[in-house]
Amino acid sequence: MKKVICVVEDEKDLNELVKRYLEKEGYEVRSYYTYEQASIHTVDDDVHLWILDIMLDDKSGFDLIEEIRLQGRDVPVIFMSARDKEFDRIIGLEKGSDDYITKPFSPKELVLRVNNIIKRTYKSENTRIQIDSYELDEEQRKVFDNNEEIDLTTKEFDLLMMFIRNKGTAFSREKILELVWEDNYFGSDRVVDDTLRRLRKKLPKLNIHTIYGYGYRLG
Repeated sequence: MKKVICVVEDEKDLNELVKRYLEKEGYEVRSYYTYEQASIHTVDDDVHLWILDIMLDDKSGFDLIEEIRLQGRDVPVIFMSARDKEFDRIIGLEKGSDDYITKPFSPKELVLRVNNIIKRTYKSENTRIQIDSYELDEEQRKVFDNNEEIDLTTKEFDLLMMFIRNKGTAFSREKILELVWEDNYFGSDRVVDDTLRRLRKKLPKLNIHTIYGYGYRLG
């Protein structure tokens, strides 16, 4: 089951950017742009982490964390702020935040911080995923067949996770390149076919369909 993250940020472009990066990482993201929008949802008990901008219209992220803590749940909170002030950091910690990041920041850095907090907070939960009789431990990046580990390369595992997170969705080779290899790859899209061929050989029961002239789909 996907972890749910609530992002409260009144700058729409930044909110959407953070949302996009977190969804790419496999999280379910709920975006709110105002204090009032977010306040209604502080009672939601299926949220795993909040990311709060400190400055929100006529109130603040400090007010929101107080509402979240009033619900009696120790859900993690990360503050975002354009103000790099020690005073804000101290107040955030006093109110029970888990981290503080100053704008402008790298979305990848925020994702790393989120991943670390999620792993630390929910480490006791079963992180294994079942797919086509295989079992995956996403945290340890391992794949098992009847408890026997199958050795995958980094890109083979990344490709497999992309399909699992988007089961039933058809992807072109170009889109797979964009999602798995990102912007740092310069070469032929044949690398997708080659990686998938190796993945199929190692996981022959995996139900990945070839869509001729287009790309691939899991399930």
